[in-house]
Amino acid sequence: MNMGRVTFYEDRNFMGRSWDCMGDCSDMHSYMSRCHSCRVHSGCFMAYDGANYMGNSYFMRRGDYGDYMNMFGWNNCIRSCRWIPMYRGNYRMRIYGRDNFGGHMHEMMDDCDNCMDRYRMDGCMSCHVMDGHWLMYEQPHYRGRMWYFGPGEYRNFMNMGWGNMRFMSMRRIMDSYY
Repeated sequence: MNMGRVTFYEDRNFMGRSWDCMGDCSDMHSYMSRCHSCRVHSGCFMAYDGANYMGNSYFMRRGDYGDYMNMFGWNNCIRSCRWIPMYRGNYRMRIYGRDNFGGHMHEMMDDCDNCMDRYRMDGCMSCHVMDGHWLMYEQPHYRGRMWYFGPGEYRNFMNMGWGNMRFMSMRRIMDSYY
């Protein structure tokens, strides 16, 4: 399996010390004291402003991020990152209106820019990702904070440190991003 590759730089515009990462990193502090720019050479990554994949997150595909703090609107620098494996199969996810797979359930196989409009659902509070990798957003039309979901069961977003989060739009991470 091909891993992605991203180079992190201590300063803006690819200056200062650098560090190459080819997978997940739960705490970049052991490699560099700060990170203010990065270059994704291959693959896709989620970047987080907290250690252990916590805090604000941003999806990064191949490209240059010379001043990502202004691009993403962050006040903090990247502290952890997660590599997103390439996936080329069918996409399938069940979303639920309540935690612990309660409330109305809908099975999705494509992007949804607004749960309320499509399903008459005021948000997703738990999900089961059966196939593929997804990004979920707190607001309709892929706006607001985003989170990454790989295959697995996500029964309660509050237990994951996201409070009483309801996701309002979902998007597949497609192989065209690689």
